[in-house]
Amino acid sequence: MTTFPRLAASALLVGLVAGCTNASGSVGAGQSAADSIIQKPAKYDNNVYTVEQLGEKVGCKPRIQVDAKDMRTGYCKTEDGQFFVNTFATQAGKDVWMDTAPEYNPHLVGNRWTVLSSREVLDSLKDRLGGELHLKDHRTKQMQPNG
Repeated sequence: MTTFPRLAASALLVGLVAGCTNASGSVGAGQSAADSIIQKPAKYDNNVYTVEQLGEKVGCKPRIQVDAKDMRTGYCKTEDGQFFVNTFATQAGKDVWMDTAPEYNPHLVGNRWTVLSSREVLDSLKDRLGGELHLKDHRTKQMQPNG
């Protein structure tokens, strides 16, 4: 499966999950109050950026691939290389997306955004974008063993 269909499928999943919560963002059935609390790691920049603002930080005018209410994705190509920039309407939406994207290796992850590319490209972008490099599993919730 190519990258774009994967991103589109992920965007659809984020939309479906967002549609299952009520407008006030309160905890849905089957979800505990503790599960609904999302905390940002201290090393994240607390600012919320658009795809365009993140692209500007690295000298790119992104070509928008996904422009949904809950998620936007832009494609960039710079002298650093090619990459996808994703932004999310909520931290919870980003976490849901991250939980479905463990096969995307590696990832640069910030406050309500992710960048997907090769390790070499992400190493080049990290100083300008900040964030945290995720090399393997991106899930926010640990998988429960079968049994």
